[in-house]
This record gives sequence, C-alpha cells and structure tokens, in this order.
Amino acid sequence: MRLKAATPPGWTEAVLADFGSFLLDHAGCERKASASALAFVSHYPDRRELVAECIALAQEELAHFSAVWRRLDARGLTLPPDTRSPYMERLSKEFRKGSPAYFLDRLLCAGIAEARGCERFGLVAGALPSGEDRDFYREIARAEVRHQELYLRLAGVYFEPQEVEARLETLLTAESRIVGELPVRAALY
Repeated sequence: MRLKAATPPGWTEAVLADFGSFLLDHAGCERKASASALAFVSHYPDRRELVAECIALAQEELAHFSAVWRRLDARGLTLPPDTRSPYMERLSKEFRKGSPAYFLDRLLCAGIAEARGCERFGLVAGALPSGEDRDFYREIARAEVRHQELYLRLAGVYFEPQEVEARLETLLTAESRIVGELPVRAALY
C-alpha cells in the first residue's frame, strides 16, 4: 500500500526526545490492535476466513503488546489508562453508513493504519542505535507489512477489486490530509 503523504518532518526527533512516552503509546496501540482484530471476529462471526485470520492477528498483536510492556517494565514505566488516538478518531469518521460499506471501510482503514505504523516503526528503527530496540522495531515494521496485506486481502475476499481500489484511493487521500493536520508528538499516530 502506498501512503499519499510521508510522516511530517520532526516526528522521529519528537519520538527520540521522549522515547518513554512513545513506548507507552506503542503499548496501547498494540493492545488496541489486538482488540480491533477480535472486534472483527465478534461483529462478523459468519465470515469464516476473516474469523480465522483475525484470531491469529489478535494473538500476534497481543504478543507485540507483551514485548513492548517488557520494555516499559525494564524502564520502570507503568501502563497508563487507554486514551483515544486523534489519528484513529479522525480516520474512523471516514467510515460510511450501511453494513457492506462500513465493513469495507473498517478493513481498509485498519490496513491503512498498519501501513502508517510500518512507515513510522521503520523510521524509529532507522534512527535508533544498533541494538535490541533497533532490531525489535525492524521486526515490528515487517509485521506491519503482513498486517496491512492481510486487511487488504480480506477486503478482496468480500468485495470486488474495483470497489476495493476506488475506496482505498479515497481513504488514502483522507488519511494524508489527517496526517498533515495532526500535531507532531511522541506517539505512533
């Protein structure tokens, strides 16, 4: 998936300047990604391929959450209560009404969020000194590629390719606008 806008300049510096806050946010994002995959299972239990794939995805996201939590714990940081992501809030406002349209938009926006995560985790990995954290973020970036491909593939299972491509183009345009309007902060999104 090709994002239409790069992460704004200064984002990586903000993350490195407050890496503890970034880790806290990253942990929350991984937990929410696991919950989101399970929400697909709960809302669409009749879609067998989606159920099988999203159960596995939820487990992988939960493993990532655990790995980030261990990094937090090693730094003496405590998980905060969940907060809403301004990025995800804005992206979810793009969801259309109506069951099929809403379902497609959820799949595509989940894929877009994974694509943005891939880009940003790659930036973090490239900026960190050699070592365990750098290797960890490289692996997380690779996982985000698989996740975005999964959501796009699932969209292709349940919708016609032309419909998926047209809607993806619209949502990518909206996402680029959202990224450009949000302030830079030490958070994934």
